[in-house]
Amino acid sequence: MKKPVAYALCVIIGLIAGAIIAGAVFAAFGNPLFGDIRNKPPEPAKTGNTELTMLAFSVAGSIKDGDFKALSQIAHPELGVVFSPYATINFATNKWFQAEHIAAFDTDTSSYVWGVYTGSGEPIELTVADYFASFVYDKDYVNASVIGINKVVRTGNALENITDVFPNVRFVDFYIHKSDADDAEARGWSSLRLGFEEYEGSLWLTVILHSECAE
Repeated sequence: MKKPVAYALCVIIGLIAGAIIAGAVFAAFGNPLFGDIRNKPPEPAKTGNTELTMLAFSVAGSIKDGDFKALSQIAHPELGVVFSPYATINFATNKWFQAEHIAAFDTDTSSYVWGVYTGSGEPIELTVADYFASFVYDKDYVNASVIGINKVVRTGNALENITDVFPNVRFVDFYIHKSDADDAEARGWSSLRLGFEEYEGSLWLTVILHSECAE
């Protein structure tokens, strides 16, 4: 056999052997250069501010309509939803509810302690219906004239700590000033703030917060 032919055969045999070995290594350990990408979880969905805002309006609409089944379907699967009657979230006093409990809100007549009143420190002990009327949808927030995207529109004296307790939160702040309210005797301003966090590539509701200030 002539030397060029023999050399070519050796090169071909070497390439085949190398491919077989590389295939075996990849099958056992994944790609040694880039890591095992076969079982790598997909990258989280990058939800823009438009999608965030639309989701927040949808949630606010469900709250307005008292559609607790729809509200439960967007509740964070692991964390559930925390309800804060004021701008300062306090895990020691605020209520947490999982999705299955939220779905049954329309028939729940029990009273819960949702926090403490500012000033008096007395417990906010209310039924779900009364709490929502006083500390969730006390104004027509779906028609708010100003909204903040990942930004608090206006603050009062209370500590704003939503981004401290939920570092990965994305939120929409529905702000209503007294001049926008239907009630002619309305005072000050109030906000409904809806916070979301990503979980398995989607945004889920984690916070329903109420903020207000009498001027």
